[in-house]
Amino acid sequence: MSEMIKSFDGLSLYFNKEVSADDKAVAVIVHGLCEHQGRYDYLAEVFHKNGIGTYRFDHRGHGRSEGEKSHYNDFNELLDDTNVIVDMAIAENPDKPVFLLGHSMGGYAVSLFGIKYSHKKLKGIITSGALTKDNGGLIKGLPKGMEPHTELPNELGNGVCSVQEVVDWYGKDPYNNKVFTAGLCYALCQGLDWVSGKENQFSYPVLMMHGEKDGIVSVQDTYDFFSSVSSKDKQMKIYGNLFHEIFNEYCRDEVIGDTVNWMLKRL
Repeated sequence: MSEMIKSFDGLSLYFNKEVSADDKAVAVIVHGLCEHQGRYDYLAEVFHKNGIGTYRFDHRGHGRSEGEKSHYNDFNELLDDTNVIVDMAIAENPDKPVFLLGHSMGGYAVSLFGIKYSHKKLKGIITSGALTKDNGGLIKGLPKGMEPHTELPNELGNGVCSVQEVVDWYGKDPYNNKVFTAGLCYALCQGLDWVSGKENQFSYPVLMMHGEKDGIVSVQDTYDFFSSVSSKDKQMKIYGNLFHEIFNEYCRDEVIGDTVNWMLKRL
């Protein structure tokens, strides 16, 4: 079921819910920069086959959601939009465990969410290629003082995956944004400054995943965040030779299988 729903400030987000009465659990899936929820169709399909329902949405300014293209005024918009979907998943599934999964900028969102919303009744959080420190200089290198609505070209495509078909479609996908704004980068940097020193406030059960050859978000981000969180139940998986989008890589079934197994063992 897909529809437009109102976020915390009245802006409409494109929302996709796929659940069944037989689900053992549900997962909220949070996508990355300049992409959209539809790029996680295969991931969601595998989840469904294993009895895990899914809630997905397009970030504001992404895909089919409202908002200025790939723009944020404040990093909290990203966290609070995510919270609207999390609240819905928890309210609609009171007797089922709810997990939260985020990739790249979505990984940033769920990592910071775990600190800002530490009281939520989530069974666990999963991160993939999460931007938590920007050791690779993806956004921190942007000159300060640019007009926030200045559009910058999306040049991430060639580095997203080692599978050429994925790279080719990334550039052709009509729902992928071709630009992002300086304001988005400033907002994300604001969030990185906010979270610095607060990492030990993250206490959810967590699985952190990253591709060893990720050229977009440094694998060091995951090493650093993993070592800093206070979670008693925490696991890290670094996949040798994989690029940024580990859920789209040549061994995606192994990666997704690890994710499914991690969730199912915590039911």
